[in-house]
Amino acid sequence: MVPTSFKSSGEGISLLSSLISDVNSKQVAKRALFSGLPFEIGPGFRISVKGYNLLQKQAPARSCYIWDKGEQLQKAIGTTTRADEEGQPIDVAQIKKAYRFAGTQVLFTEEEQKQLKTWESPVIRIIGFKPQSLLPLWASVKKSTFIYPSEEGYVGSTRVFSALWQKLLKEKKMGIAWHIARVNANPVLVAILPSAERLDENTKHQLFPAGLWLYQLPFADDLRNPPPSTAPIVAPDLLINQMRDIVRQLQLPKGIYDPSKYPNRNLQWHYKLLQVAALHDETPEDMEDKSVPKYRQIKKYAGEYVHEWNNTLDKEIRKWQKENYGGIEGAPLKRSHDDEEEDKPKKKVKAETKEKSDLVQCTKEEISKLVAKGAISKYTLAELKDFLHAKGEKTTGKKGDLVERIEQWAEADD
Repeated sequence: MVPTSFKSSGEGISLLSSLISDVNSKQVAKRALFSGLPFEIGPGFRISVKGYNLLQKQAPARSCYIWDKGEQLQKAIGTTTRADEEGQPIDVAQIKKAYRFAGTQVLFTEEEQKQLKTWESPVIRIIGFKPQSLLPLWASVKKSTFIYPSEEGYVGSTRVFSALWQKLLKEKKMGIAWHIARVNANPVLVAILPSAERLDENTKHQLFPAGLWLYQLPFADDLRNPPPSTAPIVAPDLLINQMRDIVRQLQLPKGIYDPSKYPNRNLQWHYKLLQVAALHDETPEDMEDKSVPKYRQIKKYAGEYVHEWNNTLDKEIRKWQKENYGGIEGAPLKRSHDDEEEDKPKKKVKAETKEKSDLVQCTKEEISKLVAKGAISKYTLAELKDFLHAKGEKTTGKKGDLVERIEQWAEADD
C-alpha cells in the first residue's frame, strides 16, 4: 500500500530522485578557506569571519603506489636526494636561495625572505560603499569567496554581521574592501555583495546561502582598452525579433540553471570504475553524458523558428550586399557551411599528410626550413620519435623535449 503522503503530485518520486542525485554527486565537505579573519568595518571596529570556497573543481583523489610483493600491501614511499656535479649528496642546510640582480646573485636568509613577502596581517578592511548597479559584469577576475560570522575572535560578531548584511541587501549597496586572505598572500580589492537564502521548492534543500560574498575586483593596471575596430553591423529588427522567439523556446525550467543536474561524466566514470573494482561488479559499457545537448527536443521546439530565421538572414545579407556594393563583381558573398567543408579542410589534410609522411626522408636543409617556420611541432609524437631514432638520437621525453632535440640537431654543425 502506498502512503498517502506519496500519492500527491509524485512527491515520493521527487524525493527519491533528489536522494539518488545527492549520492551520485559525491559531495565533499566544505572546509574553511580562512577562519577567525578580522573584518574591519570602521576604524577600531572589528568582527571575525570565516571564508569558504564554495565553487571548487572536483577531481579524482590523488593516487598512490602500492608494493604488492610481500604478504601485505604496503604504500611505496619515494625519496628525493640532491647531489652536486660530482654526484655527492648535498645537505639541505647547504642550499641557499638567491635572486639575480644586475648580473650578480643576491642571497637572503629565510627571515629576510619572510620580511620581503609580509605586507600586513590578514584582514578585510572596508574602505567605502557603492551602489551595486556600478559593478560591471566584466569586473569579475576570479571566483567569489563566501564569508560568514565567527565568534572566535570577537564576541558579538554574528549580530554585527547580520546588521551589515541586512543593510546591504535592503539598500542594494556593496562594500569596497582591502583584503589579504592569509600570510604572504597578495592584497586585493574586493566588492562585498549580500545574498538572500534560496530553497528548493520540493525538498526545501538550500540552493543558495544567505551571507556576504567577496567579489575580487581588477586593479587599474589589469584593465586594457580593446583594440580599435570598425563599427559593428547592427542586425535589423526582424532578425532580432525572430531570434528572441528562438531563445524563448530554449529556456530552462523556471529559467534557472542548476549545475548539480549536469555531473562531470569523466569524474563519474572514475567513481564507477572504483566501485566495479571494489565490489567486483561488471564493467559497464558506457555512461550517460547529461551535458550533451538534447538535440531532438531542440529541433522539436525551435527547429521551425531556426529555419525561418536562417531564411530571413539570407535575404537580409543579400539586401545589405546590394545596398553597400551595388551588386558589382568582387562583393563578398555569404558562403554556406557545406562549401567551407568541401574546400580548405580537405586540402589541408592532404597536404599535411603528404608532408608528414616524408619527415624521416627529409634532408638536414629541409629540416632547418621546417624549424624556421615552426612547423616541427605540427608532427605527432610517434613521427618525431621515428625521426630521432633514425638519426641515432634519444627518443625519451615529452613532445616539447623531442621538438627541442630536433631543433638542436638541425642547428648543430656536421
